[in-house]
Amino acid sequence: MIEIRQLSNGIRTVIEKVPNVRSVALGIYVETGSAYENEKNNGIAHIIEHMMFKGTSHRTARDIAMATALLGDDMNAYTAKEMTCYYARVLDEHLPNIAEILGDMLTNSVFDEQDLEKEKGIILDEIDMYEDSPEDMVQEQLQKLVWQEHPLGYIISGSEENVKRITREEVVAFWREHYVAERMVISVAGNVEVEAVCELLERCFGMIPKGKPKILLPEPTYHPAKKWFHKETEQVHMCIGYPGISHMDKQSYTLSVLNNILGGSSSSRLFQKIREEAGLCYSLYSYGSSYHRTGTFQIYCGMSEENLERVQEGVCGILTDLQQHGPTVEEVNQTLSQIRSELLLSMENTHNRMNNNARHLIYMGRIVTVDETLEEIQKVTIEDMMQYLETYCKPDLQSITLIGNPGENEFM
Repeated sequence: MIEIRQLSNGIRTVIEKVPNVRSVALGIYVETGSAYENEKNNGIAHIIEHMMFKGTSHRTARDIAMATALLGDDMNAYTAKEMTCYYARVLDEHLPNIAEILGDMLTNSVFDEQDLEKEKGIILDEIDMYEDSPEDMVQEQLQKLVWQEHPLGYIISGSEENVKRITREEVVAFWREHYVAERMVISVAGNVEVEAVCELLERCFGMIPKGKPKILLPEPTYHPAKKWFHKETEQVHMCIGYPGISHMDKQSYTLSVLNNILGGSSSSRLFQKIREEAGLCYSLYSYGSSYHRTGTFQIYCGMSEENLERVQEGVCGILTDLQQHGPTVEEVNQTLSQIRSELLLSMENTHNRMNNNARHLIYMGRIVTVDETLEEIQKVTIEDMMQYLETYCKPDLQSITLIGNPGENEFM
């Protein structure tokens, strides 16, 4: 049973009762992230996410850490391009405690000046760690290049210069503007009683102020781009990208099936032909990134420099073959079975249910049931996938980012 309700201040809530489990997952989704920043304050949403754990008018950072440890220490947060999420998974008996802690953090954080400066140091270390991970960096840089000046291309953590410069006043102003009822969704899934949860959420989050609703960002224009970032690495890291689709696009079901066949699993064509049969790279996978109004489709490969051209040619050859001839009936049937199994098994986890319900409400305005998803997946045809590739994966739309030490290679 899934209930969609609204708190007195307008916060949308989605509550799913899952009998015969002992866990409850709680997530607070704030519709803000790096895409709602500007060039000057890029990184500020990520700073706020960190500062939520650094103390309120009722609790110190240590108090928050000790209290959550007693409840199982399964509370965390993340910042994305269009969303910031705070979540926890606890025993059902601990839901009132964790909800009260999260409510305190989201309404009463103090943003202490000294704590802010300390946390900036941690965030700068995080940025350095990201730059030491070429696998992550090559994919983020592709997003930055194809969206050009549009904020959807901003790096979530921001630049070192911005992090050092952003002031407490700017942090508080951004928090007050974006952490408002109109931009929040609260999702609960687990062993709960709906009415009791509604009362609990009203008590813990009903005081969050109203504000201006989220403004839908202008749709960005995809710009094909190619760039090699020179860096001393043992391998070359490559990301191949194409324009994609939004969360609301009905073709998302087509993409789900197509991606699994192309590079989204260990049985996919890319993995089997390039990694297993040819032995040209260790890591290789594909995925779609969808947002409110657009998206990208990306393929990542990590390989030795000597194999770079053969891998790139192999990827493009597999894409072309799929576009011209489509997948086999055997591939489709295997993929449909795999997706069905993965989806049904994921529903045994209350965190997954919580997350799915929240994202459906945010992006679709309604809950998409598992049965509906499976029904739509089953409708995907070979012709649908060939048409998707023809529309979105044309050679002239291809973008490539590379990270590594090029040596004598003139690939770009």
